[in-house]
Amino acid sequence: MTVTEPPPMSRTAAISYAIGLSIALLALIFLPVGRLDWTPGWIFILFFFTVYGVAVLVLKRVNPAIFRARNRFQAGTKRWDVILVSLICLGLVAEIPVATLDSGRMSWSAMPISVVILGYILLGAGIALGTWAQAVNRFFEPGVRLQRERGQRVISTGPYAFVRHPGYVSAIMVFAGLALALASWWALIPAAWATALLILRTSWEDALLHAELEGYADYARRVRFRLAPGLW
Repeated sequence: MTVTEPPPMSRTAAISYAIGLSIALLALIFLPVGRLDWTPGWIFILFFFTVYGVAVLVLKRVNPAIFRARNRFQAGTKRWDVILVSLICLGLVAEIPVATLDSGRMSWSAMPISVVILGYILLGAGIALGTWAQAVNRFFEPGVRLQRERGQRVISTGPYAFVRHPGYVSAIMVFAGLALALASWWALIPAAWATALLILRTSWEDALLHAELEGYADYARRVRFRLAPGLW
């Protein structure tokens, strides 16, 4: 079987993406606050880019093909998944300005520093888990589809030995960690929205893989839990 990999992102597109992401994050954090000298915002940005930078370096070393797979929705992505991902992203994008408006300007939440630290732990652990999942799974794409042209097969190593969708576990940890790290109880509302949609996506993707990916049903019998060992 001939394996066809997705085309790489051009250098110009990659640079534009990195710059655009940085500007967007700065805007989402500081525009609701109304000033740039908000120290918790800069602490968050330093932490976020440091951890994600390490993750990128690790993936470039152990699984560089992941950047081709994840640079865009690929042909054949299910339409329902494009809609779900768009709605999940809306929740994630809303979460940051809600959090910074709360903790940086309005002071609606009174959150102890221990919970903020817990948020950073969840955020860092979530990014680390997602990196681990991508490191062992070359078929880790942004959209749900059967990757026949890439010779998709079941991945059962690394975190996939414990749950069937560790990438989604990492995303849920990041959703919760963002709100707590930015010291906002109110930001947990869009985080819960994104989490609920992600759980729905997990169920639908799992059904698709059962039906269409050879060997997945046997894998699911061995690894019984989708997201939470002992629960679901």
